[in-house]
Amino acid sequence: MGNQQCKFKRYVWELPVRWCHWINVLSIVVLTATGLYIAFPFAFGHGKTAFAMGWVRFIHFVFGFMFAVSLFSRVAWSFLGNRYSSFAEFFPMLTERGRRKTWHMLRYYFFLSKQVPETVGHNPLAASAYTLLFCFYILMIVTGLTLYSTAAPHGILFKLFGWVQVLFTTQGVRLVHHISLYFIFGFVVNHVYSAWLMDIKQHGAEISSMFSGYRFTVHKEED
Repeated sequence: MGNQQCKFKRYVWELPVRWCHWINVLSIVVLTATGLYIAFPFAFGHGKTAFAMGWVRFIHFVFGFMFAVSLFSRVAWSFLGNRYSSFAEFFPMLTERGRRKTWHMLRYYFFLSKQVPETVGHNPLAASAYTLLFCFYILMIVTGLTLYSTAAPHGILFKLFGWVQVLFTTQGVRLVHHISLYFIFGFVVNHVYSAWLMDIKQHGAEISSMFSGYRFTVHKEED
């Protein structure tokens, strides 16, 4: 019956949102792989470690800048896009409707209700988690640019982010940058599982919507 009820098709995720999502996915994968190599280097062959490290660091920097551009593009689109991409979606507790939907979702997650609350845009609990994730993204970008700026002590980046290094020391910045990776990785695991779970429970094209932009809902309008 669940599949038969999902008859209303709605365009939810606009193209810029989907582009930013998949650029972030690619960036996180590459940045994780290269970042772990930078932290724990190993030799590909005799005398080739320094050569490999140079390329790995270059790739890490390129994808780091690409990730930063993607993130700030997504922030800009939150002011230009539809209601599902707006900043308001990331703070559900600020509205009565958001608090009500959050309560229904909590009841479902704690097995107090068997009815899956229908969500078209962001799950209210997931949206709150995205807000925290965004803070980690900013932390990663700031610490990453701080570490990058040390290569040119008189450059523009050092003038913008050098104070972070002075305040927390280079090793402290590097430690925060490294530890933040594990928080992001934990979110990614939960995000993939939750998307898969909601796709099965709601039959609303949760996963495929990030390719097509379309979701399917039981109700014509959200509650």
